Parts: sequence; structure tokens; C-alpha cells
Amino acid sequence: MTGAALRVLSLGAGVQSTSLLLLAAGGRLPRLDAAVFADTGWEPKAVYRHLDRLEHEVAVPAGIPIIRTGGGNIRADALDPVHRFASMPLFVRNPDGTVGMIRRQCTDEYKLKKIKREVRCLLGVPEGRRVPKGLFVEQWVGISRDEFTRAKDSGIRYAVNRHPLLEMDWARTDCLRFLARQGWQCTPKSACIGCPFHSNAQWRDMRDHQPEEWADAVAFDHTIRHGNVRGIAGSVPLLGEAYLHRSCLPLDQAPIDHVTAHEWKQRQGSLLELLADEADDEPSGCSPWTCRAEDPDAAVGAVVAA
Repeated sequence: MTGAALRVLSLGAGVQSTSLLLLAAGGRLPRLDAAVFADTGWEPKAVYRHLDRLEHEVAVPAGIPIIRTGGGNIRADALDPVHRFASMPLFVRNPDGTVGMIRRQCTDEYKLKKIKREVRCLLGVPEGRRVPKGLFVEQWVGISRDEFTRAKDSGIRYAVNRHPLLEMDWARTDCLRFLARQGWQCTPKSACIGCPFHSNAQWRDMRDHQPEEWADAVAFDHTIRHGNVRGIAGSVPLLGEAYLHRSCLPLDQAPIDHVTAHEWKQRQGSLLELLADEADDEPSGCSPWTCRAEDPDAAVGAVVAA
């Protein structure tokens, strides 16, 4: 394998990937040729504002183009009776009372496929054409030391994943300190508004500080009770009931004010440690190459009508 043709950042716009962009723009890491933001169409407003600021204040001055993928909106697609929907990992209460989870397809459909498409475009190879042997990009992924088990290969030979934060032995706290020194201490967590993997703390923060997004999530939760709209229209509804919260209660009735033992423990630490932590014993953001959650494929127990 020869050297990479390009160096591309998979930009989730969260703490780790923002750190990588700033490190490259500031010359502490090699120069990036591009950064790709995989847009699901349903990110919080704070993420889009953060991305705009990154582009104007960091990427453009450094000559690093930020490519925002287009096409599709995960919320709208779930409610479209004619659209093929890549399922979200909704929690499901089955008829026998057990709780399962729908198989997650959204990360692959709304993030990975879009990133791969943009990588091929950057390499100058249109879809349908085979990427020449030995032609590939070095793809940076924001995985820090505290989540090293999430570091994975890309699974495609024309994109070789690299994890600079692991090479630097940086943890999430190191990223937060760096961002604070650079004036980026308000970097948000990147995840869909209605992501079922939100922690109680994240749901509370949304309810208390982003009322429009909270109302949006509550309305969506009510609508998907029997699965996505296309499945219902095609007479293939869930036999159970789907929910955004793991309690399998309507979101506006779910016990999101419950503070877990893990969260209490973090509240006793320093402010920086609290900010660095996932804030609950559930994951927080959504990384394109590794969804920050337990592997939902191992927890599939939802029953679908035949």
C-alpha cells in the first residue's frame, strides 16, 4: 500500500473531532485536505451553530473545506409512508412485557454511506466505478483514550482509519482542556434530537433549556409508537410499542429526573471531570464510525408482525 492520496477528518462536530480540526488547523497535527460532516438532518440547533462557527473561524482560514453531506432527514423519513426507512434503535415493549430494541440501521444509512460517498468523490472515483488498488484516503476519527475500544477499521480499502487522539494518548478531559484554552469550551454533543441513546441528563437538559427541540422529540415519540409510518402503512407494524426512552413510557412521562448512581458519583468530581463524563451511565454523542452506545444488534428483542 502506498501513501494516502488525501487526509480527511470524519467530523462529528463533538468534542473529539472538533479538537482534531483545531489541532490540524493550528499546525500541531498534519494538514487536513477536507473534513466531512455527515448530516442526519435532525441535529440540535447548537450543533449547526457550532459547525458554522468552526467553518468560518477555523476551517476556512486554514484552507480546510468542510463538506456537509446532504439528502435525507431521519425524522422526516421515519414519518414518510413511501420512504424506505433505515430503522432507529427504538426501545420496544413486546406483547409479553419484555423490552427489546429495534436493530440500528441509522448510523450506516445516514452517516457511513454518506461519508464513503464523499470520500469516493474526493478521490475522483464516481459511484459504480472501482477504486484503483492502492488509492485511498487517511481518514481521521475522533476516538480518545477513554473510549479506545471503539476504534475500528473503516471496512473499506479506499479509506484507512487513523486515530490521532489515541496516538497522542489524549482522553476526553485532555480535549476539553485544549478546547477551553482555545475558546471552544461550549462545544456541544452531536446526536440526533430524538436519539434513543440519550441519557436522562441529556433529556433533562433538552427539556429545561431547548423547549422547541424537547417538544419536537415528544411529538416524534408519540408518532412512532407502532413503528415507522411506512411499516404501518404497509401493514407491517410492530407487535409491541416503540419508545424513545428505555423506560418504555411516553417521553414526557418518562423518569428522566431520576439521577443514577453513576451520575451522582460524577457530580462529586471536578467540573471538568463532570463535563468530560457522559453525564450518566448511558452514552452521549454519536460518532459516525462508532455509535456511542452498547451494540444494539446484541440487544434486538423487538417483535415485528410477519
